[in-house]
Amino acid sequence: MKKTFRVIKDDINSRLDRWIRRNVCKIPQSLIEKNIRKGNIKVNKKRKKSSYKMQEYDQVTLHNFNFSPTQNTSGNIIYNPTKRELSSSKNFYIENNENFVVINKPAGIAVQSGTKSRRNIIDILRETKEFINASPYSVHRIDKETTGILLVAKNRKYAQLFTSLFRMRKIHKTYLGIAIGELESNKGTFEDILFYYEGKKKIETKAITHFQVIDSNSNCSLLKLTPETGRKHQLRKQLLIHGHPIFGDLKYRISDVRKKKDNNLMLHAYKIKFSIAGTKYNFIAEPPVDFINTLKEKYLKIF
Repeated sequence: MKKTFRVIKDDINSRLDRWIRRNVCKIPQSLIEKNIRKGNIKVNKKRKKSSYKMQEYDQVTLHNFNFSPTQNTSGNIIYNPTKRELSSSKNFYIENNENFVVINKPAGIAVQSGTKSRRNIIDILRETKEFINASPYSVHRIDKETTGILLVAKNRKYAQLFTSLFRMRKIHKTYLGIAIGELESNKGTFEDILFYYEGKKKIETKAITHFQVIDSNSNCSLLKLTPETGRKHQLRKQLLIHGHPIFGDLKYRISDVRKKKDNNLMLHAYKIKFSIAGTKYNFIAEPPVDFINTLKEKYLKIF
């Protein structure tokens, strides 16, 4: 039996032995030491001491290790993609080089595994030929139902670089969205205070998004959206606040708009651009067929 786990941010600098007891199973220290000596416990395919300090994105592999998982393992166990998923993954790639890939993510699949969804892009990429001698590192996320551009690093150096560039707002993303209704202005900026909770504590964050109307009618508008900040569900929340939720959004919607499960979320990550050591990168992900078909149905211009 073999299982592989991914170390998440909350477990950075935890000792290997303590990480096992917290995330895998509660077993005596002597058994952990014995399995490390026998090579049944490895980190990134190498033997490590029980005192090894875990790092984000580390992969812990357990061989011939009988255990009853704790409740914490579901979000950390690596997903094993099907042959069909691996075959279709070749259509994802927009760019593939030695340091990173850019893919066009389809709808209905999360970037990373979680408690509600184990199937995810990162674990599928891990098993593709493009990552034979590399590991996929998630450097940003887009929602499960959002389609479009996703940047994935192939090594820790570029993962840290991209994380820094995102933090400094040096990576610029542009989205296309089909919003319900007609906006009053053809272009402008949404500035809003969004809320989320850490336990019972309410946290306020400022969200800034620039928008431009590409085409519109009394029913719907095709928008170009450029977020300046990167809050969770930012675009979806802001458009709802301003009375024009994204078409097909089942979570952030106006209550009197009929809820139709057969409508996909009409939000697409269209462009991404950044610069590394003087080299400029600019990538475009073509919208999916569903997006184009919805434009036709709503009598909006196909750009």
